[in-house]
Amino acid sequence: MLTVASLVTLSACSGSGDSGGSSSGGKPVTVEFWGAAVGLDKSVALFNKTHKDIKIKYSQIPAGSIGGYAKMQNAVKAGNAPCLGQVGYDTLSNFIATGALEDIHEYADADKDKFVPWTWQMSSVGDRVFGIPVDTGPMAMYYRTDLFKKYKISPPKTWDDFAVAAQKVHSANPSAYLTTTPQDAYDLGALTWQAGGKWFGTANDRWQVTIDNPQTKKVSQYWQGLLDKKLVTSDPMLDTAWFKKVQDGQLLSLVSAVWAAPLISKNLPELSGKWAVAPMPQWSAGQKAAGNRGGSATVVLKGCEHPKEATEFATWMSTNNDSVTNLIKNTGIYPAATSGQQLPAVDQPSKYFGGQNIYDVFKTAAANTSTGWVWGPTMSQVQSDMKDGLKKAGAGQGTIPKTVTSVQDSTVAAMKGQGLSVGK
Repeated sequence: MLTVASLVTLSACSGSGDSGGSSSGGKPVTVEFWGAAVGLDKSVALFNKTHKDIKIKYSQIPAGSIGGYAKMQNAVKAGNAPCLGQVGYDTLSNFIATGALEDIHEYADADKDKFVPWTWQMSSVGDRVFGIPVDTGPMAMYYRTDLFKKYKISPPKTWDDFAVAAQKVHSANPSAYLTTTPQDAYDLGALTWQAGGKWFGTANDRWQVTIDNPQTKKVSQYWQGLLDKKLVTSDPMLDTAWFKKVQDGQLLSLVSAVWAAPLISKNLPELSGKWAVAPMPQWSAGQKAAGNRGGSATVVLKGCEHPKEATEFATWMSTNNDSVTNLIKNTGIYPAATSGQQLPAVDQPSKYFGGQNIYDVFKTAAANTSTGWVWGPTMSQVQSDMKDGLKKAGAGQGTIPKTVTSVQDSTVAAMKGQGLSVGK
């Protein structure tokens, strides 16, 4: 039976690649990098322009949830994976469990203190390090200021206020909705995170699975209540249809992470000046709790021939001021590097968001996000099961609370099926 600790040994089943410097003949070492986020290519270009001994060959791949992770895992199995890959914290345990990552602690440990501690923990297990943190995903509420004014509502301070605003909007215009329901495990997980719950943990060298905890039940019952009253839609967020409904004034707001800002501005340029950002609604008045949706690390994949150089680039990308500034502006990250959080790029007004310095809101959110959240080792399964259940609930073929219970059971079964030790 595999234990929590044994996850880290899986990645050491095969030998690490050569950690030497430049290749023979004085030619630069080439390190291949696969990523999905917009803007990574620009940081790669900056690195290649200023470094002679290491060259990064970058390839854009689909986002993890739509095939990018499977592509990386399959490449590892086939023995032709790139050295580097962009992997979300939420799925990193999956890669560790399948032995798909190299332990890079000998090259990375010296830079540990450059990062927010919990992001380093998300990229590590014990004293083994599997990736270099890039960002976090502090959350807030994006909203159309013009439409809030039209319907005479203010940014809700509490989730009760949010429900009242949803009722007011839809009563005034049956074609308009305040927002959409949670779409997947990461949405629901982030809302649970804000509410103070946890889905996974470890104790006595066993995994603890509590997806159906009281906080998740509260969150799921809340959204099911709005869905039952037809006060929210189940439209997938940030896809083509969603942007069209926002453009037409049928959707007014979005509770999401900092990285949604460039997606909104680039897809809805005609709405410049009509958006603002407010803190997440709270479960109790006066609180400041926030959730985290996303965040990623640049991992070194199994079989990398140049892990030292790969780690050097990954660390540079996450800490170099020019690189991080690029990622803030083009990718919408909130940096994991403490130095990045002090850059001018996170302290400037945004013309698109009506002159608001939206990073002020996200800085506060990040400071009020619990750091004890743990992602489990079968998140691909959790995401698939949860997304399927939430889609059915949105179509009236099930409920969100029943989905939570079902995913709790399927997750325990999946983990035991992988030989992982699960207990209470």
